[in-house]
Amino acid sequence: MSPVRWLRAVAVVVATALLMASSCSWQTGIPIPEGVPPPPGDPVPQVDTHAKGRPADQLREWASERSAALGIPATSLEAYAYAARVAEVENPKCHLAWTTLAGIGMVESHHGTYRGATVAPDGDVTPPIRGVRLDGSLGNMSIPDTDGGALDGDRQMDRAMGPMQFIPATWELYGVDANNDGVVSADNVDDAALSAAGYLCWRGKDLATPRGWMDALRAYNLSDQYARTVRDWATAYAEGHSL
Repeated sequence: MSPVRWLRAVAVVVATALLMASSCSWQTGIPIPEGVPPPPGDPVPQVDTHAKGRPADQLREWASERSAALGIPATSLEAYAYAARVAEVENPKCHLAWTTLAGIGMVESHHGTYRGATVAPDGDVTPPIRGVRLDGSLGNMSIPDTDGGALDGDRQMDRAMGPMQFIPATWELYGVDANNDGVVSADNVDDAALSAAGYLCWRGKDLATPRGWMDALRAYNLSDQYARTVRDWATAYAEGHSL
């Protein structure tokens, strides 16, 4: 996978950054929760981030040793760890840890297993996971359809998609092919995790800092309770267990 492709959002998103800033940017004076950022957890082994086939397979042994204790499917854990390793190689100033990606994956979709979905060895999640209609009800955002239903299957309102719950417009900007199958799919945990890594790094800049981590999480979901929940799961994973 080309580093240029992973970083393409840097060029594309400039045109839309001002439109997003009003709802996603950090506001001075908002307190940062304790324990932010969460610990990075066990180091991820160095791998060839440009390997042919599914590069995350290189982390099979590392993930298998931790999967049961963490309660994370091994394939999903491989995807989080690989995405964090790519972020470290391509954007070393970002300091994105696999634990943060795992925390988001847990909150968003139980690592791709929400409502009985399963994660295949190639990262595909079936059946596809779709969020509620973003119609402004129940405290959700109101986002009229942006993709003609092509990605999320809804021609009236957008829905979040896949194991990392991207909305279609964000996926169009950040979606990448992480498993080298020639398809950029929000329903593939490899693609979704690496795309989330690119988005978090762009929005947070340096996730080793409390403000950077909160900037990234608030951009992902504009809720401090969401950030605290991700923090708690990420901290548990760093300690070698689930909540």
